[in-house]
Amino acid sequence: MRFTFVTLILAGLALSAIGCGGSKDTQQSMQQTSMGDVPDWFANVPQDPNYLYSANTGVSQDLQLAIDKAATGARAEIGRQIEVRIQGLQKRFDEEVGLGEDSKLMQQFTQASKTVVSTSLSGSRIGKQKQMREGNTWRAYVLVEYPIGAANQALMDQIKKNDEMYTRFRSSQTFKDLDDEVQKYEEWKKNQQQQ
Repeated sequence: MRFTFVTLILAGLALSAIGCGGSKDTQQSMQQTSMGDVPDWFANVPQDPNYLYSANTGVSQDLQLAIDKAATGARAEIGRQIEVRIQGLQKRFDEEVGLGEDSKLMQQFTQASKTVVSTSLSGSRIGKQKQMREGNTWRAYVLVEYPIGAANQALMDQIKKNDEMYTRFRSSQTFKDLDDEVQKYEEWKKNQQQQ
């Protein structure tokens, strides 16, 4: 009786190990099914010197809510990318202007930067999207794009609102670089309107 009980346990363990392992074809089929529906632009987010891109996904029982969730997440990521770009610009400006007596100027620049990051995504748009059913829910993939020039323009507009800061900033190399990027963006907008 004891031998039979141990044999049954070993046989059960062997069968469960075989069942858990599954065949190689079954595992590949499951991977193809789960990864085959993911858009290429989601896995490999585009790179462009004139745009910021962010891909995101959202799930909901309501299709529009799934799209909205994905777009909100993507826009939040673009906001973080803008913040990083502006911090780099601010660091360059810090180095040019210096600190000490210019700390008030830097506080104003920091405040302008924060305002831009929190409000400047109005020019963003969903460039690509894909939806699919997953059982009783919808999954939406979105790719949000935002022209870098729009962020630069928003920062420049915010700086111009403060005369003292604008006057000091205008004499720096950082201003010249930012102004060049804004001019390129204005040219790009004109070309888009003519098409």
